[in-house]
Amino acid sequence: MTDVLASLAARYAAWHGLPAHAVADVRDEDPDDVRAMPVVVRIERDPVPARTAVLEAAAAAAVAVCLDPRAEPGGEWHDVVAAWVSGRIRKVARRARGAHWRAVQELAGVTVAVGDAEVRALLPGRVSEAPKTVSRLQISGSDLPEDSPGPAPAGVPLLLLNPGVEMTVGKAAAQVGHATMLLASVLDADRRAAWAADGFRCAVRTPGAERWASLLPADPATAWRDHGVISVRDAGFTEVDPGTITVLAVAAGV
Repeated sequence: MTDVLASLAARYAAWHGLPAHAVADVRDEDPDDVRAMPVVVRIERDPVPARTAVLEAAAAAAVAVCLDPRAEPGGEWHDVVAAWVSGRIRKVARRARGAHWRAVQELAGVTVAVGDAEVRALLPGRVSEAPKTVSRLQISGSDLPEDSPGPAPAGVPLLLLNPGVEMTVGKAAAQVGHATMLLASVLDADRRAAWAADGFRCAVRTPGAERWASLLPADPATAWRDHGVISVRDAGFTEVDPGTITVLAVAAGV
């Protein structure tokens, strides 16, 4: 694979093999070169979007940026997306409404709507160079109440949130976005193209502890090949402990 997600697929097994303390070790990073993808959630005062719809939109938007034609080799987005993917895959979720939400639409990125929710994943870049349109948006205060979305639809990837870990909607949005990127990185070209044609639709649900335990791979390096399961292991910079498995992506219909 020669696309922008190749490096992510290549180091997946090695990342899962690191001890927990090592995944949070950033001594090799230049603080001025820390990169992140801004994920902007539209949260108007009324109506407030459903939490599950927001997470499903965020998951689709993050991978849509990475697999946008402009992110392909030679495309105008390729170099900045590749630089971000080759390092730690940080995302920063922010909230916007009204004029601030409209202003964000002028920045490079992809907006996805699911039900009553809208999320725009922006082109990643250096945190220190974030445009004021983004940096002025609040990070805190974007949590949403749990909802009951019902059974997941058939034929789309299923993203399962760890039932033993509490995450704000911003943290969860970043995690499901990482899950779709990892899933796309291991799909063959035909399955990836079919998923893209479907707008990267996916379902986000929180399983019971028993189901989570039954799906949690003993060996993440072979779980995709043997069971069609990809796991997201977090570095633990915010909200969760280093090494926590936050999301399981089940390939389902892709």
